[in-house]
Amino acid sequence: MANNAHHDFFTFDEILNFWAEKRPDGPAFEQEGRITSYGDLDTLTRRLIGVFQSKGITKGDRIAWLGKNEDSYCIFYLAAARMGAVMVPVGWRLAPPEIAYILNDTGAKLVFAGEEFVETASGVAADLPAKPEVISVSAAHSLAASQEPTVYSPPTADEPILQLYTSGTTGNPKGAVLSNANLLGLRNPGNEAGLEWNFFEADDCMLIAMPCAHIGGTGLINIGIANGIRNLIQAEFTPVGVLEAIENGATHLFIVPAALQMVVQHPRAAETDFSHLKYLMYGAAPMPLELLKQAVKTMPNAGFLQAYGMTETSGTISILPPSDHVLEGNERMRSAGKAVPGAEIEVRGPDNAEVPRGEIGEVCIKSPSNTAGYWKLPEATASTIDDDGWLHTGDAGVMDEDGYVYIQDRIKDMIISGGENVYPAEVENAIFGHPAIAEVAVIGVPSEKWGEEVKACVVCKPGSEIDEGEVIAYTRERIAAFKAPKSVDVIPEMPRNPSGKILRRQLREPYWEGQERQVS
Repeated sequence: MANNAHHDFFTFDEILNFWAEKRPDGPAFEQEGRITSYGDLDTLTRRLIGVFQSKGITKGDRIAWLGKNEDSYCIFYLAAARMGAVMVPVGWRLAPPEIAYILNDTGAKLVFAGEEFVETASGVAADLPAKPEVISVSAAHSLAASQEPTVYSPPTADEPILQLYTSGTTGNPKGAVLSNANLLGLRNPGNEAGLEWNFFEADDCMLIAMPCAHIGGTGLINIGIANGIRNLIQAEFTPVGVLEAIENGATHLFIVPAALQMVVQHPRAAETDFSHLKYLMYGAAPMPLELLKQAVKTMPNAGFLQAYGMTETSGTISILPPSDHVLEGNERMRSAGKAVPGAEIEVRGPDNAEVPRGEIGEVCIKSPSNTAGYWKLPEATASTIDDDGWLHTGDAGVMDEDGYVYIQDRIKDMIISGGENVYPAEVENAIFGHPAIAEVAVIGVPSEKWGEEVKACVVCKPGSEIDEGEVIAYTRERIAAFKAPKSVDVIPEMPRNPSGKILRRQLREPYWEGQERQVS
């Protein structure tokens, strides 16, 4: 067990000071052969703070990133965290109107862009009231090079440093505001409880291949940096990239089920040496038992950890530990595990009281990692977090006698496709203006590759005809391609309940017959 594992941290500024002194030559980030040591990281972030200050950035100001996963993003994020600016990574797969919404909502003054996104960022920024300045990665580094490491006053543990956008069930995405204390709040209780997977050796390596605009991407950077280890960054997930990273010494990774399936089924998996891999964390969507069994068989030495959580809880608040994963499969492998030390989970009824064990209700969470709220949305915050600080997830679940949580369904109709959340309402709004379409309902249907995929059920306007490919293309102009339908069914009329509400469940049923449950 590493002797520094029990060091309690409360802010990222403390963390960077600690590791710069303790492991100045140890690698912090590696990408495509570029290595940034903890010593370099300390100096670089101090120079960048000078750049931010010269651009008028102060505590609480939002700055954005538009790009794939990049070591530079990680460095910009940590520089912002040290001085108390709030980093907002924007999903690079989003369509320009979606990017514009987020940048406008944040009021960001600066947008850092990966080289291939400078043009998109500049085009979007030009139309925004705040007219944010767009700075490419190369420009940011040359500005930093001519800047002295600067003096700054670090934020307190409760000040925000990260704002992640989460698609809402209605309309626009909401910015979950996360502080140092939220992002680090479950680390110390986990260490005190002696959770074995909380401890890292000096030569451990965290693979970061999930997108940085998600808690599954930036959340891993937080874990890797807090533990002073090497973080291997990949621009985006590819099965070969993951297999190569494991052969090159990646000891820890997080992956969504759709991605894990591509890894274990890849021809190269058969020849890959998995012996370096210590822990494989998975989550963000339900894991089919057969896939899990196949993965356990493929990577026999790895400890499997199912993580359940959400952006609003800064990531993982319940874990199914390696000891509950067995080759032959078991009932617990269908669960999302139990609350981690420091977090509490209750399954509650409509009256906000806990229901008896074994009964279905809404999964609610109390944790130091819970967001204080959504950016500029007091009503949405109040409807998600109750007066006692319990966060209502919108997931329906059951808790057994031992405290294991089984997620049954979305209380709302969210579709989880390849680990990305897709809300039917958002897709329906994008399709609805199509000239040939009278009515539309969007559902998730089973997909071998993605877990679930998006299907649009449409009713034609009288005398019109609908071309599937054309509807899909129409939708893609308005929203991200991953949210657009993969298929379109033309139906004579929408099934409705007596009050006129479309019965999505009835539309889903024929596709899910014989499947274990209604979530992927």
